[in-house]
Amino acid sequence: MSDVLLHSAEEAHAFGAALARVANPGDAIALSGPLGAGKTSIARGLLAALGLMEEAPSPSFAIVQPYAPPETRFPVLHVDLYRLEHADEADELGLDEARLDALLVVEWPERLPDSAWEDALWLTLTPEADGTRRLTAKVPPSWKARWPLT
Repeated sequence: MSDVLLHSAEEAHAFGAALARVANPGDAIALSGPLGAGKTSIARGLLAALGLMEEAPSPSFAIVQPYAPPETRFPVLHVDLYRLEHADEADELGLDEARLDALLVVEWPERLPDSAWEDALWLTLTPEADGTRRLTAKVPPSWKARWPLT
């Protein structure tokens, strides 16, 4: 595990842009943390760096917000599992199949069992007393050559 301090929403956005430089279709990025921790800011930075011109909406109500070329460089599914009440509801979303050719960016991944994210880059955001966000990364083998971000 490794930690990064994010001092502002702009730094979270820039971190997302750095993720976009190394992420690929087939990857999963799990963004965990309390409400307001910066998960969506990281996702927005990533999507902007992949070419999205407008600000990405939070997928809280849609649950899955898909993006595809020419809107983004490659297909991306921005997923927010906050509203799921039971893990089996995720089966209807078809994330496993969609992930074959898309990058999955998942907020609130803890709504599903850990087995769903064994190969995901798991980023946990923790608000600190001084207003910064501590980002702790759990880096799976498939991300080792790409981490830490430069």
